[in-house]
Amino acid sequence: MPASIRPGDVLADRYRLVDLLSESGNGRFWRAHDRVLERHVALHVIAADDDRAEGLLAAARRSARILDPHILRVLDAERSGHLCYVVNEWGSGTSLDIMLAAGGELSPRRAAWVVGEVAAACARAHAADVPHGRLNPENVLIDTSGAVRVIGWCVDAALHGRPTGRAADDVADLAGLLYAALTGRWAGPSSSAVPPAPTDHGRVLRPRQVRAGIPRDLDALCDEVLNPQPGCGTMAAEAFRAVLAEFVGDPTGLQESMTSRLVSGGHETVVLPQVPEFTVRDAEELTRPTPPAGPPGPAEPADREGAGGDPEGAGAGEGAGDAPGESTGESTGEVTQAEMPGFLVAGDEAAPAPPPPFEEPPARPLFAPDPPEGAPVRRSRQPDPGRDSQQYWPWDTEAGSRTGGAGGGAGGGAGGGWVDTGWPTGTGPVVEEEVPGRSSFRVAAILLAALVVLVAVTVAFNLGRGRTPLGTVPEEESPSATASAPAEVGPLDVASVSDLDPQGSDGGEYPELTGLVVDGDPATAWRTSTYKQDFGPGGLKDGVGLVLDLGEARSVAEVALRLVGSPTDLELYVVDEAPTGVPSEQGLSPAATVSAASEETVVLDEPASGRYLVVWITSLPTVPDGFRSEVAEVVPRG
Repeated sequence: MPASIRPGDVLADRYRLVDLLSESGNGRFWRAHDRVLERHVALHVIAADDDRAEGLLAAARRSARILDPHILRVLDAERSGHLCYVVNEWGSGTSLDIMLAAGGELSPRRAAWVVGEVAAACARAHAADVPHGRLNPENVLIDTSGAVRVIGWCVDAALHGRPTGRAADDVADLAGLLYAALTGRWAGPSSSAVPPAPTDHGRVLRPRQVRAGIPRDLDALCDEVLNPQPGCGTMAAEAFRAVLAEFVGDPTGLQESMTSRLVSGGHETVVLPQVPEFTVRDAEELTRPTPPAGPPGPAEPADREGAGGDPEGAGAGEGAGDAPGESTGESTGEVTQAEMPGFLVAGDEAAPAPPPPFEEPPARPLFAPDPPEGAPVRRSRQPDPGRDSQQYWPWDTEAGSRTGGAGGGAGGGAGGGWVDTGWPTGTGPVVEEEVPGRSSFRVAAILLAALVVLVAVTVAFNLGRGRTPLGTVPEEESPSATASAPAEVGPLDVASVSDLDPQGSDGGEYPELTGLVVDGDPATAWRTSTYKQDFGPGGLKDGVGLVLDLGEARSVAEVALRLVGSPTDLELYVVDEAPTGVPSEQGLSPAATVSAASEETVVLDEPASGRYLVVWITSLPTVPDGFRSEVAEVVPRG
């Protein structure tokens, strides 16, 4: 691979290289820009004399035959000069490996939907005998709309020097994708940067052994494909997709929800429009009048000298009769103070003088003047009977009126800053000013008093009725206090017990032992047959169970179980009519689903009412010769 190829190079006079995304040996994977159609494309490039060149072009031709919305299609392939390249459609989003590394595992429904979308693309491509060849998390993209896109169909395997892929390998990679989405570990045959799945004696551990809470259906599907039994056929991609579609059900909203798992931080090349250069003119150029068109006159140098800020020139211009601040230049091209605020305008006129500063206010005394020696500090003066009783000076002094006597005077004198009103002593009209806010204060005080009285009356009324001050019923007498107390649960009577084996050839599963689950003896137990395979999608049955008749409709709050062996996966149903087939196929919803230990008390989220309690076993514990479950006691409580 030539080392000279770098970002910015243009291939075939059309594709400009932007970002180098990955390298494989001497092959490189680029993001490029198609200058003809103005869009981003993905570019796989190797040297023209590379051993993989023919295989890469052949893979591009095979991939171009598949038209599927999940596949990023091939747009161009060519050997030009010393390079061989394949152009693919570009997808913007987050690959599955980055999504798992950044945000952890997917939920079971999301994982099944994502891999089901890839399986749908595989089913269509396998029908045309065009497998992917390297279906790993790096090649599964969740785009910005939440849709699933597959990268490098056939091309990525050829770029890594792998031979033409097989459909069976793609199906194994599909199981690896499901395993990775559920556990964050990679178990497929293709290589990947995702951490490998743990193994035990050459077998990949089941997903439920790596992460708790994975549904049994998905666990069994991964185990069946990744750990095939000898002599068993290979599952097709369409069958794999059908199992996932059945688990997902209605996929509405799943695509939109995947956008919340996208990892931000993608690098996009942003081209800004060209901006004309700005030039900065100095103060001299800004303030200089624009000369008239034509050759310069002889007075131009003198004008330039005056505009340069010579103080003598500015003074002369003003003395010639121009008012300060008035513009004398041409209106075109001259910058005035209104156009350029904050700058001093240098020209023929001087800047206007700033206004004079505010005069200092006269000093005001902070306190009343001291009385003459020996007089009281504050002695109220008796009002003059000949005047209004409200017109009097609050302090009596021997020096005369503070507004015109020797203590004050017009200039303030020793009293400091008092105003001379010109009235003789004792005759000046002194009007008492209204205190601001006094009326508002009175109104507020009246309202507050009224509110206090109202609250007091309300409290007294409530206490008189035997209530609390706020009017509520006392806690010890509240009817809700007794109603909210949880009722104690006790064992419910069981009228009869029968077995439920709708998928069995004989329709029964040890019916003669069913009564042992309610005999109160833990040493006796009802048991299932011994199976070579566990229940589930890969087993012979979906499950077997017991039906307990409570005699009449009763409320069941919890069920105590005593089992032999563990774990036992089971579902509890409380129904009005005894089922005759698989409960889930008859439209029944379980009241509880648990993976029970040897002794388990299952508390229902909400008490369920019905006549029949169905214990439906969906997974059997392992025994030396296969799989079998034994139930010693079932005690419903309500």
